[in-house]
Amino acid sequence: MVNGFRYRRVLLKLSGEALQGDRGYGISPEILSDIASELGEANSSGIEIGIVLGAGNIFRGVAGAASGMDRASADQMGMLATVINALALEDALKKAGVPVRVMSALPVSGVVEPFVRSRALKHLEKGRVVVFAAGTGNPFFTTDTAAALRALEIGADVLLKATQVDGVYDKDPRQDPSAVRFESISYQEVLERGLRVMDAAAIALAKEEGLPVMVFNMHVPGNILRALKGESVGTLVGG
Repeated sequence: MVNGFRYRRVLLKLSGEALQGDRGYGISPEILSDIASELGEANSSGIEIGIVLGAGNIFRGVAGAASGMDRASADQMGMLATVINALALEDALKKAGVPVRVMSALPVSGVVEPFVRSRALKHLEKGRVVVFAAGTGNPFFTTDTAAALRALEIGADVLLKATQVDGVYDKDPRQDPSAVRFESISYQEVLERGLRVMDAAAIALAKEEGLPVMVFNMHVPGNILRALKGESVGTLVGG
């Protein structure tokens, strides 16, 4: 427990769609400001924070491939879109007075740092928020898998998956009002039920290493801080 927070070091996964708000596309400055404010409070309390961003608000590789694009090329476009999101979040964090670095798995010389694990750990130890861009740097892997990978690489205590729903349900609550939310669920049950918490590779990786995953709604004010404090704000996946 650090200054009322349950976790010392965390990896926060933010979906690209969550950044667009009600715009339907692009980036909402208001949402970025709200995220930066909550992260700033946690950072000033000594919590070490890594972030992985999706890019569904700009371009999703799977969607591009479904439209006939080469999957590898489409995924590379998606990875570059996460760099755009990362730069936007970096700007919001800096405006909130939060020390931050962006590291990319794809080389974007002159714009952001390349991802080097040892350097990322030093940034975290010095109190800087680290935004990991460009997924894993490889096509055919989602940013969910990148989040699980980076969480393990930095030794995070938990992976916080901030989404647009308030946890894991037995069916899609947006399509079926009878959907039931789980307070907690095992990795194995997620895999067996085929629940869309994260992709199967990410869940399998978390299961293998015993990395807990908290799924919660990022649009409820204060939820990021509540999740960092270990409060029950969604669904805990583990065990």
